[in-house]
Amino acid sequence: MNFWSIYEHGFARVASCTGHTVIADPRANAEAVLRQARRCAEEGVAVAVFPELGLTGYSIEDLLLQDAVLDQVEEAVETVRAGSADLLPVLVVGAPLRHRNRVYNCAVFVHRGRILGVAPKSYPPNYREFYERRQIAAGDDERGGTVRIGGEGVPFGVDLLFEAEDVPGLVLHAEICEDMWVPVPPSAEAALAGATVLLNLSGSPITVGRAEDRKLLCRSASQRCLAAYVYAAAGLGESSTDLSWDGQTMIYENGALLAETDRFPLGDQCAVADVDLDLLRQERARTGSFDDNRRTHAARTGGFRTVAFRLDPPTADLGLRRRVERFPFVPADPQRLAQDCYEAYNIQVAALQQRLAAIGGPKIVIGVSGGLDSTHALIVAARAMDRAGRPRSDILAFTLPGFATGEHTKGNAHRLMNSLGVTAAELDITPTARLMLQEMGHPFAAGEPVYDVTFENVQAGLRTDYLFRLANQRGGIVLGTGDLSELALGWSTYGVGDQMSHYNVNSGVPKTLIQHLIRWVISSEQFDAETGKTLAAILDTEISPELVPGEELQSTESKIGPYALHDFTLYQVLRHGFRPSKIAFLAWHAWHDREAGAWPPGFPEAERQAYDLAEIRHWLDYFCRRFFAFAQFKRSAMPNGPKVSAGGSLSPRGDWRAPSDSSAKAWLHDLARVPE
Repeated sequence: MNFWSIYEHGFARVASCTGHTVIADPRANAEAVLRQARRCAEEGVAVAVFPELGLTGYSIEDLLLQDAVLDQVEEAVETVRAGSADLLPVLVVGAPLRHRNRVYNCAVFVHRGRILGVAPKSYPPNYREFYERRQIAAGDDERGGTVRIGGEGVPFGVDLLFEAEDVPGLVLHAEICEDMWVPVPPSAEAALAGATVLLNLSGSPITVGRAEDRKLLCRSASQRCLAAYVYAAAGLGESSTDLSWDGQTMIYENGALLAETDRFPLGDQCAVADVDLDLLRQERARTGSFDDNRRTHAARTGGFRTVAFRLDPPTADLGLRRRVERFPFVPADPQRLAQDCYEAYNIQVAALQQRLAAIGGPKIVIGVSGGLDSTHALIVAARAMDRAGRPRSDILAFTLPGFATGEHTKGNAHRLMNSLGVTAAELDITPTARLMLQEMGHPFAAGEPVYDVTFENVQAGLRTDYLFRLANQRGGIVLGTGDLSELALGWSTYGVGDQMSHYNVNSGVPKTLIQHLIRWVISSEQFDAETGKTLAAILDTEISPELVPGEELQSTESKIGPYALHDFTLYQVLRHGFRPSKIAFLAWHAWHDREAGAWPPGFPEAERQAYDLAEIRHWLDYFCRRFFAFAQFKRSAMPNGPKVSAGGSLSPRGDWRAPSDSSAKAWLHDLARVPE
């Protein structure tokens, strides 16, 4: 295995190509196709898609029925076939072909000197500016047939899939322009039959607003079909008699735009992206309704034919032609992040409001440390009370200082509680903790500086114990504050500890998102200026459990590793089930260069880190051991709380159901493939 090869990690590079078409000159157009094909080959492209009727021009009108043109089309197809002999990509070229008594608008699949097959357009349009059925036959009923090209019979029909034997999951299908605009497009059936990369060769003249319509259809098709969708439209050179052309190209994958090019180009242009075939396979395996839909339509999908070919992909390092978010739970796009924060915050607020209403409107009891998690839970609780028309004084907020609680964090906790107008109190746990340690015979009680796990958990357990008893006493429920990242790593004290509560609003929120939620709360002025000022001060505080005394602040991340890397891994494991070796590959591309790629808006410059492969590998090992072989028993007994992110939750009643006594060996075995 070459760790640096995209093809070793389940990717396939695809290209959507457009260029200058010469009307009714198939020879020139064939050379143009090969010119772009050679460039694609140099870039390691597996599949290159060209516009509809690209060998003649789409806007050729009645010239399409001229024998001189059609004869040259056959020669042009042969030129492309011969020219492809030493090229890597499968070339999917648009051409009008004579078959029986008609001419068909076709996608011709060519690879390494071989014509693999031909897919006709199913639905030639005949409305508004379109008059295709004057020249073109509909191909929707063409199944199981062959067409003669260059004296040989090749598969012909809308029922063709083209599968790479040596690239698992790379299965191609082509539809043409109008085919994606109908209610049940051919690509939908093809996806159910197994196609993962759907191709659209398009003419599509441009009018105001049509580009957005195309994007909507491509995105929708890729998401509904759990597939990649590669779209190439005709551009310069097409006739301007009554229309204009913009050469739009785009590549979508499961609803996400991977690549597009500028419209109205002057010359050759390609959108290139690496499609994640593993991701598509995983999405289909997890979405049982996808295959249920296949069974419903089995009479049609079961009849698809598969044409096999060998791609022989390169094993060298080709880079990675797709954007990998450093923070998969936190989009770098400002508008998307603002939308995500709005939705996440209100999901939490609405869920808490509903839970309180359903159980008789108890008070909320919450421990406030001055750290990020408890801060966020408190501002969620405050807004839930506002929405319910209840006074914030019904929130009973306690700061519970222990042996190592700092004045800075405690001060922030008091300022936040006061500015929000909740019922605030301080309850010092150190006398009770000393007594417990003494009765246990712990060395600390005798004056020895022993700060072991027991010493830490006595404090964590007492805090939770007090909160539960206070809730009993004062008619409340304990609001949990632990986040999704802590649940993943098992970084919590089990039972009588921060693992337990009556309801946990943060259980679906990863650590890396919480700081952005608080920033959004400040910027959107959910609370007054004084509260915003305190929230900003809390954002600048080091993440720490503050359980061990000492001059230096006890840093959580110095012990368990960067939450940025752990959340990156958690997303890939929970959402996609990826192998550790692939996660390491993606993480390196996301994190090895702090100057490359976009950071989420507002992310502090001083905290922008880079991680090399050795660091990524080390913390992946740590994550796998804790997530798969240790922490599940804590998750199996976790309290109720809302799912927030599409990345998933760890509730045993929802996204994640796993045994508490599992082994991490399979993941560690795969991780060994990552170079040290």
